[in-house]
Amino acid sequence: MQPQESLRPVQGSGFKINDIVLIAHGTLPDQFSAQKDLALCKQTLEINAVSPVLFAEAFAGHMEKANHGTLGIIGSVAGDRGRKSNYIYGAAKGLVARYAQGLQHRLAFSNVKVVLIKPGPTDTPMTATFKSQGLNLAPVEAVAKRIVKAIDAGSSEVYVPAKWWLIMRVIQHLPSFIFARLNI
Repeated sequence: MQPQESLRPVQGSGFKINDIVLIAHGTLPDQFSAQKDLALCKQTLEINAVSPVLFAEAFAGHMEKANHGTLGIIGSVAGDRGRKSNYIYGAAKGLVARYAQGLQHRLAFSNVKVVLIKPGPTDTPMTATFKSQGLNLAPVEAVAKRIVKAIDAGSSEVYVPAKWWLIMRVIQHLPSFIFARLNI
């Protein structure tokens, strides 16, 4: 299918949308810097939470009118439980996760799918400092293939790589008195 063939007019909008929209942008500042600099904290929240939600809402309305489409939203495993190492970024991604769940509920009886994608650390420019610290990062190609597969399937939520589902289940269910002792 050629890109032009996948565009469908939205009745009454004078605007065309694609079958699939992927909202994939963000920034990952140093946690210590963001907690000390309120302007950086605000910017982190706006880029990672407010902006993706506003983009998604704009597209969702058109998709809902057309009763067609898939909206992929990049969240993060960081949004599953607040951790001292990245709680500002994690809070932003937590907001994205709750928004996506609400949007899924809103569109449950339509033909519009909302896919929340939760990558773990991935080898991108955003995680360059992690790579320099020797952290094992997921290859971009593998993450991209899993995202495409999840969007094609219309999955409601996908962890990328899949191992992060189990890792985050364990982290989410650790009792607070144990979790507080972890240096993560």
